[in-house]
Amino acid sequence: MTHDNCEQLTTHSRATDVLAEDAYTDFLRERKAYLSERITNAVQKSGRSLDDIQLCAVSKTVDVPEILAASRAGYTLFGENRPQALRDKALSLKSAIQQGSLRFDMIGNLQLNKINMVLDNCCRIQSVSSLELARALNKHAGAKGLRVSCLLEINVVGELSKSGFSSKALYECLDELMSMEHIHIEGLMNMAPRNDPDTARRSFVGLYELHEALRAQTGLELSTLSCGMSDDFEIALEEGSTLIRLGRIVFDTNYKVTA
Repeated sequence: MTHDNCEQLTTHSRATDVLAEDAYTDFLRERKAYLSERITNAVQKSGRSLDDIQLCAVSKTVDVPEILAASRAGYTLFGENRPQALRDKALSLKSAIQQGSLRFDMIGNLQLNKINMVLDNCCRIQSVSSLELARALNKHAGAKGLRVSCLLEINVVGELSKSGFSSKALYECLDELMSMEHIHIEGLMNMAPRNDPDTARRSFVGLYELHEALRAQTGLELSTLSCGMSDDFEIALEEGSTLIRLGRIVFDTNYKVTA
């Protein structure tokens, strides 16, 4: 094969890659518009508007090219559930992060020995699930001269397979949590049971009621209520969610959506 033929094949391959990227970006834009319509319809039932809602695109199953395509499609907030993946993707996307075009939240279980990896690479930790973790975050953030934004993860329905504070446990340690100088408690988060819409709704209602009670009792703003994922986000929005975490329905071209 001649040099010219090799160059032609390389050029063709690059052109094919660009076309594929463009097609995927177009898909993401169309899906985003579709989601915006569904979100608007859901929040209107609770007397709010699309401007009141944050959408976290959960990027744990995709790589940097897909995240960049999503950024081009208009997504700005991404969520990762593994500290190492968060670090690696944040390093690869350092320029875009510095320019302010995208940012990451940590949304998964966080081990104590991975705290520094997360603090250096995300803007918020949505999954503070225990007093032990909060204490460690406060200590590590203090050592770095940071004040980290956090959501307290609440296990509303008491699922044994899920982490998070029970309402009782949260009240027992609330004074200590509020005294931590290097943690900003921005709100609450939960994960509802999957494939059970009625229980999911009860979970979201319980989270909202706890949120309102805490606001009244503590004076904290608690501006963020993170609940609702691909299969139940509309229920969550109807019940007061201000931040939904969507993965498959955003990124997966094979995800079946309703008409």
